Parts: sequence; C-alpha cells; structure tokens
Amino acid sequence: MYVDFAAKTHIIKIEKDNEVVIMLIQFSFKNFKSFRDEATLDLSATKMTEFSDRVVTVGCEKVLPVAAIYGANASGKSNIYSAFAYMAEYVVDSFKYGDEEEKFEEYRPTPFLFDSTSADAQSSFEVYFTIPGDKNEKTYNYGFCVDKEGVAEEWLNSKAKTARMYSMVFYRGSSDSELDLTGLPKNSRENIKVALERQVLIASLGAKLKISKCKAIRDWFLTNEFADFGDPMTNFFLSRRLPRGFVDDKNVQQKVVEYFASFDEHIKDFRVEKVPDDGESKEDKYKINALHKKIDSDEMAEIPLGAESAGTLKMFALYPELQEVLEKGSVFFIDELNARLHPLLVRNFLLTFLNPKINVNHAQLVFTTHDTWQLSNQLLRRDEIWFVEKDDRGVSTLYSLADFVDEDGTRIRKDESYEKNYLIGKYGAIPILKSMDMFKDAGNPGGNGLATIEEKRGDKSWQKGIEQETEKQENKEEQSKYRSWDIT
Repeated sequence: MYVDFAAKTHIIKIEKDNEVVIMLIQFSFKNFKSFRDEATLDLSATKMTEFSDRVVTVGCEKVLPVAAIYGANASGKSNIYSAFAYMAEYVVDSFKYGDEEEKFEEYRPTPFLFDSTSADAQSSFEVYFTIPGDKNEKTYNYGFCVDKEGVAEEWLNSKAKTARMYSMVFYRGSSDSELDLTGLPKNSRENIKVALERQVLIASLGAKLKISKCKAIRDWFLTNEFADFGDPMTNFFLSRRLPRGFVDDKNVQQKVVEYFASFDEHIKDFRVEKVPDDGESKEDKYKINALHKKIDSDEMAEIPLGAESAGTLKMFALYPELQEVLEKGSVFFIDELNARLHPLLVRNFLLTFLNPKINVNHAQLVFTTHDTWQLSNQLLRRDEIWFVEKDDRGVSTLYSLADFVDEDGTRIRKDESYEKNYLIGKYGAIPILKSMDMFKDAGNPGGNGLATIEEKRGDKSWQKGIEQETEKQENKEEQSKYRSWDIT
C-alpha cells in the first residue's frame, strides 16, 4: 500500500505478496562505484562465543541476523546498499533490456572511475543464500558479471545439506559456445537459447518463462526489502506506504498503535476517511488522522498523520517493511537507519531482529549508520560489526571487526569498548578532520578549536574525555530497560 501526504490525503495501492522465505549468507561485488576491488559482506557466523543463541542454523550453514556497517561520510557505506539493490533490480528486470539495446548504458552498473582500467572493466555481483522452506535445505550460489556490452558471465550452483561440493545448474560465458544449461529442464533449454540476448540474465528470462529454478532466484531478490533514508525521494516514497489492511481493518490499526506505543504513547488511534473521487485518479484516496488524548479530558484531538514529527513518520515508514520481513524471514537493507531516530529507538529496532522470540522466521537486517552507541559488546557480536574505509585514491574497503588485527598483531577481544576504540581511531573508518581555517576571517580570528585527527590521537585529554563519556554510556546501557516490538 502507498500513502500520499499531499493535501493530507492517502493513495492506497495493494501489492501482491511473495511467500518465499530466505536467508542471506554472503554477498560479494567488485568494480562498483567506490569499490574497485572485491568486497564481501559475510553473514555466516564465526566460531566466536558471544550471543551464540542468536546464530541460526539452516542446513549446514550458521547465519547471523544482523550486519551493522560503520564508516565516515563519503566512505562508501551506501554503495554496499546500492550494490545489492542494483543486483536485485537487474535480476528482476533484465528480461526487458534486450529490447532496448541502445539504452543499455542506463542499466549498466557504475564502475570505479578513478583509474584507467576499471572504468572499462566488468562489474561482478555474487550471493550465497538459503531457502529454509526447501525440504532439501540447499545452499545456492548465484552471480553475474556485466560489462559495457551486457552480461559477460552468469552462473547458478547449488549444494545439498550433505554434499561437499556445489553442483552446476547453469553457466554462461561471453560467447555462444560458453552456455551450459544442464541443470535446467530439457524442454526449457531451447526456449532460453532462442530468446536469450546479451543484456539479459538467464535467471530473469527463465523466471519470465516460468522455469522453477530461475523463478526461485528471481523471487529470492523480490522478497527482500530496501529503505534508503539518505535519499530524499526514497524517503518521500517510503513515508507514504501503508501496512496491509490499514484502511479497513481496525485490528491492523491497533497493531500500529501498539508499535508506536513501544517508543511514543501519545498516538492512541487513527481515523481513516475516504476522500470523494475527483475523477482524475484511478486509485482510492484516504485522509488519515492520528488521534491524541487531550490532557484535560477523555476526548481525542486529531492531527493529520503528515503533521507528525519526522521521526514518527520514519517509524511509520519502517513498519510495513518491518512487518513484511518478520513475517517472511527475508532481508531488510536500510541505509542510514539512525537518521532522525533517537539511539534508544534504534537499539529497540535492532533488538527486534536479535530477539529469537520475536524474530521467529529468522529475518535479517543489514544497515549503515553513524550511531556509535550501538557499537557495544552488550548488543552486537564482533562478526556483526563492519567498517568501510576509503583511502586517498578514492578506493573503498570493507572489513569486519572479527577480522581486525591491531598494531600488536592481536585480534579484538569481546570485552573491549568498541565505541571508544572506534572513536579514537583504533579500527580506522573515521573521518580525517582538519581545522576549518576558512572561517578564521569571519569574525573568529582565533579559529574554531577543531583539531586534526592526528592531533587528537596525540591529545591524551581528548582521548580521556572520550573514555569518560563512553564509560557513562555503558553504565546507562546496563540500567536501561527496553520494550520489545511484537508485530507479527
């Protein structure tokens, strides 16, 4: 469903549900935007002992429910989100690209542009995932490479729970002779050979031709949810989507009220009113007001939903996707989760995925953030924390705290203060700051007191301040009580 806040009215559209349940094990990509070299986001659990109860066993895989990605502004965090979103879109839509060969430049991924070879090189995308509903509990490996002309390579492999090796379902290279469809039904192979074009993926075309193995791949991507709160247009769109049944079902509205009550008890109910048809729109329009209890009586005051705070609207925007992923057990990718939200509210959102009693279908959350308060050994495992750092050449690198080795050659201990160590630069992936000297002549001859990060690293008083502040926050963390959300 979608909602339009223009003129305080709501446009409703019902979408068809997809029932596939999935888990992401690993995602890799190369030569995409600021990532020149291969980057791998791995959600498979290491042998670490902390929070072992949240590790999900599916087939022969042990998988984590959360991946938190940190890094400086413009480091490339959002490009991980964009890479997966691009892969999903290409799988879903590329069956249409062959008819528009001259427009392929629009569909081609953006490569790394800051050296003489990458701009013309192919970009690659690859995933490992499971479908828990599969009675054989197979693990799938799917990927493809795209260059200026179209698809240069594509492959699908699968592995049964008891198997050691992957078996090929299909493989496609850059020439006609490099096409092997052995793992697809015989009666479908010729149809694919005839219809396949350079810009089109086998998975996309096969799904269109209703080949079950290809459809499973396409549906895997369709089931995932995306929310880019760093993009104003996406933000605008997301804030207008309504939960299923919200207009007609008071039980659904009550669920949303309970969801809001977990962080703000002021909204007591909703009033939905259909707007008369103006003859111009093919869709029904609704006006939705939030009801607040008056402080001096039992009466309710109404305000348009669009007049609520930006944070409230963001939480409203998150509800439909949160409901979908928790019901289906799919993956929720969120860029800038912390934007407009209090750290405690972000913490509660994360706990929804980390609590097995709520997250019974093993939904996963992959998010980027600057909220260092979540960098806590009381909340996240070391293999759930990731960093992105961009070097002076403009090349981004992705790495996990679990793999990080300090200057002494030792790995990070689980009892360390992750937030403190991150802010003082121990893990990298922080901004390199310089004094804003350009403002010295603007009525501030003494400068603004900002120091470079190198100066800060040598300034023990600054470091001590960070340590004292994080110690205070850790003490608060121990004392805090959080209310969980159960919206399934």
